[in-house]
Amino acid sequence: MAKLYFYYASMNAGKSTTLLQADFNYRERGMHTMLWTADIDNRGGDRAIESRIGLHADAHRFDGGTDLWGRITAAHRVEPLACVLVDEAQFLTEGQVWQLARVADEAGIPVLCYGLRTDFQGELFPGAKVLLGIADSLVELKAVCHCGRKSTMNLRVDASGAAVKQGAQTEIGGNDRYVALCRKHFTEALGR
Repeated sequence: MAKLYFYYASMNAGKSTTLLQADFNYRERGMHTMLWTADIDNRGGDRAIESRIGLHADAHRFDGGTDLWGRITAAHRVEPLACVLVDEAQFLTEGQVWQLARVADEAGIPVLCYGLRTDFQGELFPGAKVLLGIADSLVELKAVCHCGRKSTMNLRVDASGAAVKQGAQTEIGGNDRYVALCRKHFTEALGR
């Protein structure tokens, strides 16, 4: 039976690298996969999924209106898919997460989602919230805070490195905008 997986972590934990390794493993065995990533993050250009260590792959892009069930099952009818892999899964809508659950349950295709659990204020992203609630398997990937403890939080910083306490939930950026921290240092940085 196919499952819906959610691999989550703070930034810099290797989520995209792990996704690309899983994709490589399927393809190396002659199996077909379908990769997805959020349309909102276009920093990679044609390299839709790009890890910080230089691995990359092209992928289909989703936005809030993308019918994942329809697109995936249409592709599956043409060329049977062994796996669907979704990067930046925190940007999925609630409905899209349920569509991916349906892909696993009804189409029998494993779905591996990778993303952040919380935003820069410690609030759950919509896609992560539903994935945490309904995924068959939850896997926390590990990153390390500057103190050596496990990073679980994403601190947004300004150009001078100061903590940003307010703003839109989504602001695309990498190491220039976010720092992965343990909860203790995240709380201290925000002055809570």
